[in-house]
Amino acid sequence: STSRGLGDVYKRQEDIRNVVEKDPAARNGFEVLICYPGIWSLIMHRPAHWLYKHNLKLLARIISQLTRWFTGIEIHPGATIGRRCFIDHGMAIIIGETTEIGDDVTIYQGVTLGGTGKDTGKRHPTIGNRVMISSGAKVLGPFKVGDDVKIGAGSVVLKEVPPGCTVVGIPGTIVKRNGQSTQDLNQVDLPDPVAVEIECLRRRIVTLENRLREAEAAADKTAGKEGDKNENL
Repeated sequence: STSRGLGDVYKRQEDIRNVVEKDPAARNGFEVLICYPGIWSLIMHRPAHWLYKHNLKLLARIISQLTRWFTGIEIHPGATIGRRCFIDHGMAIIIGETTEIGDDVTIYQGVTLGGTGKDTGKRHPTIGNRVMISSGAKVLGPFKVGDDVKIGAGSVVLKEVPPGCTVVGIPGTIVKRNGQSTQDLNQVDLPDPVAVEIECLRRRIVTLENRLREAEAAADKTAGKEGDKNENL
């Protein structure tokens, strides 16, 4: 129990250092510990998860609900969360019972890692390492989101995402593969899949219009030659 307690202390310190390194608004570790609800949601999740795994599920749920009341972040005690998870702001985040989250994941406010209501057993997503899930995104279902994935703000992801991809839109569409690193926390330079499709259609229309003009010019030229032949006759 002593080693487990020391391990929990180290993880708390690691989580705090992670926030100080990633959040430009964080001035020092003490401020993070006192003022960041994401840190407290992770601190309280660890004993709740331990109780849940040891079949003390009611007590685990009570801790989870108290944490939700104080922080606005609802993490089911059955969820598995890796190291250095950064929950930024955190209000209205929901993490379901069978969710698995890897290391160095960043989660912004309003994110839901939930189920679709159709599945039993494993109902929630598995999130890989170094994944960034932007504000308001929903990841729903028992599939895997690979390592180094970016999910854009407001996206709804309903199927598996390979590693190294950027996903945006409703439903989530892969718009970049093996792109820039997810460590930069850049939520602005994400492609718009609707705009991309419109641009493709615009280019296709321009190509078709050019071909139509060429065909009309060729037809006019052929008609002119036929007219000259008739005059000569």
